[in-house]
Amino acid sequence: MAAPLVSMHDIHKAFGPVKVLEGVDFELVAGEVHALMGENGAGKSTLMKILTGIYAPDSGTIKVDGQPVSITTPADAEKYGIAIIHQELNLIPALSIADNLFLGREIQRFGLLDRKAMTKKAMEWLAQVGMERLDPDTRVERLSVGTQQMVEIARALGQNARVLIMDEPTAALTEHETTTLFKLIRALREKGTGIVYVSHRMEEIFAICDRISILRDGKFVGTRPVPGLAFDEVVKMMVGRTLEARFPSRTSTPGKVRLQVEHISGGMVKDVSFDLRSGEVLGVSGLLGAGRTELARLLFGLDKPSAGRVLLDGEVVTATNPNQAIHAGFGFLTEDRKAQGLVLDLSLRENISLPRVPAHIGLVDRGGEKTQTRGLIDALKIRTRDMELNVSALSGGNQQKVVLAKWLALKPRVLILDEPTRGVDVGGKAEIYHIINQLAEQGVAILMISSELPEVLAMSDRILVMHEGRATALLEAHGATQETVMTAATGGH
Repeated sequence: MAAPLVSMHDIHKAFGPVKVLEGVDFELVAGEVHALMGENGAGKSTLMKILTGIYAPDSGTIKVDGQPVSITTPADAEKYGIAIIHQELNLIPALSIADNLFLGREIQRFGLLDRKAMTKKAMEWLAQVGMERLDPDTRVERLSVGTQQMVEIARALGQNARVLIMDEPTAALTEHETTTLFKLIRALREKGTGIVYVSHRMEEIFAICDRISILRDGKFVGTRPVPGLAFDEVVKMMVGRTLEARFPSRTSTPGKVRLQVEHISGGMVKDVSFDLRSGEVLGVSGLLGAGRTELARLLFGLDKPSAGRVLLDGEVVTATNPNQAIHAGFGFLTEDRKAQGLVLDLSLRENISLPRVPAHIGLVDRGGEKTQTRGLIDALKIRTRDMELNVSALSGGNQQKVVLAKWLALKPRVLILDEPTRGVDVGGKAEIYHIINQLAEQGVAILMISSELPEVLAMSDRILVMHEGRATALLEAHGATQETVMTAATGGH
């Protein structure tokens, strides 16, 4: 194998008394896609933040092209050709796409911003990631999470990086956008770019990566070539045990119709109708921009429908805001946990309790609150040393579990899950699937939006497929295939 482009040796990092990395080694050669895997909290993101100058290691060495280097700021990393696409988006919502792409490296002419040159270059970068239809002058806040992710990728490519770190790059992307990204990754690999691919999606690891390095509890477990590697071996290296099954078998029997959605329209959603039974998981599939999240927002009172009606247990529900939707019996786990699902400066206990705290009068039962929070932390296996810890200190997957715990505490009649396992490791996913099954057994009606087709097929009783704001198919999950779902998602029959 060629000499390493980047090598990290004996890296240690602690935050206070908590040891996050203990003697970790990692290396990347030019022209390879190297997967970095491990459970949430294993130290993957911390290791990559050290490589990109966001954190300083407590000890250890970093070499680029065999030479020891000091990377203490992101600017240092950029100087050495190292760029990162973060799992949590780092765009400025109020600025345009072009302004975000050139933030800190604006093109100037005669001391003024050269808008024409920036727009032209922005269009070139967007075209590389299959987003040529985007107007560079569009404000980022108007884009979906998935489209923002593609803009992030375009920004990193604009740095002409020799080392490109992708932290959960497809978490908000659909099958079509993921295919576009994989073509791009293969082209970059051919050019000699070294790519660190951090992901929990096993299909992607086996499809695109050359080697896998695995961390467990902050320690380096080992590196393996992907060819000939078995799924079970990867899982065992990650979690220290084998999982009984990747997807648990569906055990609930759907009951009476709980939710009826009749000809609902609003925004890009056009005349969508379906019903959802108690104890049923209805998967919602479709490409980026199909209207899946927009449908959820209409049901939860975040957006106002222009037509149609919603019935819950036979009674018409008119939810003009989330409070009314919650009171009616809805819960909504949003796809963007940091912006919409959590208050990062509050503790786990406070976040989990938020929907239940009285707005004006009444006293909070602190004892009952703590007992319930502790029970939910145990049930969802949220990795934390203290329920009073700020939720911002948790890994992405554990933050996702806190959002889920927040809604479980309310015991909703209808639970809308928008990308429930986004950024969650293989062990955490199994736990969330188990919780979904338990909720269904308890009679909760679940609407599950997901971009992962294997997840939709395995966890759903039926699948609602959307295309350009319309429902194009309602399939029985048993007997459905990825091909039939994708055909409907692209407007076919």
